Amino acid sequence: MEYVIGGIVLVLILIIVSNIKIVRQANAAVIERLGAYKTTWDVGLHFKVPFIENISRNVSLKEQVFDFPPQPVITKDNVSIEIDTVVFIQITDPKLYTYGVQHPERAIENLTATTLRNIVGDLELDQSLTSRDLINGKMRMILDEATDPWGIKVNRVELKNIQPPRGIQEAMEKQMKAERERRESILRAEGEKQAAILVAEGEKQSAILRADAVREQRIREAEGEAKGILSVQRALADSIKMINEASPSDAVLTIKSLEAFAKAADGKATKIIIPSEIQGLAGLVSSMKEVFTDR
Repeated sequence: MEYVIGGIVLVLILIIVSNIKIVRQANAAVIERLGAYKTTWDVGLHFKVPFIENISRNVSLKEQVFDFPPQPVITKDNVSIEIDTVVFIQITDPKLYTYGVQHPERAIENLTATTLRNIVGDLELDQSLTSRDLINGKMRMILDEATDPWGIKVNRVELKNIQPPRGIQEAMEKQMKAERERRESILRAEGEKQAAILVAEGEKQSAILRADAVREQRIREAEGEAKGILSVQRALADSIKMINEASPSDAVLTIKSLEAFAKAADGKATKIIIPSEIQGLAGLVSSMKEVFTDR
């Protein structure tokens, strides 16, 4: 009898211990009593009534990432492309998540596919390739609103990859190659233009410097000649001044005139204008020569 009582006590202890539950951080447990929702356990130590209550689902409250396989989508200009989508979700209400939808991940995948087809179907191929942020924003808003009754919040939606058909890929690659070659040609032409401009500027500056050098040389030569003439004129003025101060006689002046005439005659001039004073002196000398010859 003692063994039976001991066995019963041991079984009761095991039952009580087995119904002591610990909910870990970032988790929650949905509890049912006799098949109906009872409560939601948060983090901590809890006791479950044996045979009456049961844990319907353990729910992770961490952010989850759903990476769905590529979905075929037709654009507005009838181009079939495949889009790989990643959805970031977080469970906000464990009760709604447990009872709101049968298979949440599958439901979100199908909802993502249909939403993506609706959005991309209104866009052309070029817009689909360049409007990722627009598509991501619209999808996040629509999915978040649709999954709210399921206790799910959609934090972000990202288009992981957009794969157009092979023929369009080749055409796009050719277009990109042509665009790169065009930019290269433009850059080369700009470089040659800049080089030509620099050469022309250099030649212009060189011509200006040469012209400035010639002008400076001519100015200095003219200044030198002017200084020479000025020196000669000053010397002549000084000599005239000295002659005037000496009060020369007419004979001295006549002799100076003859000396000047002799210097002029030594030049290459074809015509020489003889002053009247010198002509008279020359006649006087000739008459005196004739008188002395007659004697």
